[in-house]
Amino acid sequence: MTPARFHELGAFLRTRRDRIRPDDVGLIAGPRRRVPGLRRDEVAQLAGVSVDYYNELERGAGSQPSEQMLAALARALRLTRDERDYLFHLAQRPVPQSATGVHIHPGMLDLLSRLPSTPAQVITDLHEPLVQNPLAVALLGDQSGLRGRRASFIHRWFLEERARDIYPAEDHDHQSRSLVADLRAAAAARGPRDTEARSLVEELLEGSAEFATLWAQHDVAVRRLDRKRIVHPVNGTIEVNCLNLVSEDDRQRLLWFTPALGTDSADALDLLAVVGSQRVEGSAG
Repeated sequence: MTPARFHELGAFLRTRRDRIRPDDVGLIAGPRRRVPGLRRDEVAQLAGVSVDYYNELERGAGSQPSEQMLAALARALRLTRDERDYLFHLAQRPVPQSATGVHIHPGMLDLLSRLPSTPAQVITDLHEPLVQNPLAVALLGDQSGLRGRRASFIHRWFLEERARDIYPAEDHDHQSRSLVADLRAAAAARGPRDTEARSLVEELLEGSAEFATLWAQHDVAVRRLDRKRIVHPVNGTIEVNCLNLVSEDDRQRLLWFTPALGTDSADALDLLAVVGSQRVEGSAG
């Protein structure tokens, strides 16, 4: 990167930081705050980087930030898609196009930060995890390590037997039908030129006879509301309502889980913050 680019990058980060209020990102301002926007250390905390490193970026110094670092800064600063793309251009990095580089809608992140006592996560329309809050990790397992086609829960559901451990066996048929109908809706919304959805469908048709049978039935339904029984390794079966909010372009969904009425799921969800999860990797989508 040229010195001019470094300087421009630092100036852009400063202006984005100044416009965000602490309560926008779930932070407490405190009575002695001297700046209306975020402090540098707060941005560093939200992005998961050292304060010294972030200070260097704002000063227009240091090394060229990686694509992962830029994505973390975009989330921390609640950048719009255009702002995210501009940040990548300033850093002379290619704008992410793959599922793992999807820009999370700032509104989704804002709502997620306001649900600290409710399991919640943001996923794509192909059921790929983008971000989870701590209670969602405790309920469903940590999904941050999933990469490539396996990131899609639909892919794992039909091609990996262990993925089904998240639901009781008697619920598997319902989940399979719901996932296939939802995928057909997502693929249609993306259009015939979308290679990501088409490749996922082709791989599932080749690898799963069950998927092929259900796909041939042409059922279509976006999964907006569902009642689920989730099998937790410590707390047992927890019955929840899964609700979702869809972004304007239909590509992202904020899912949150509430206890089903008439069950003891409220107490089980309360225990999640204490017990946590013993899952090795994420299961549900």
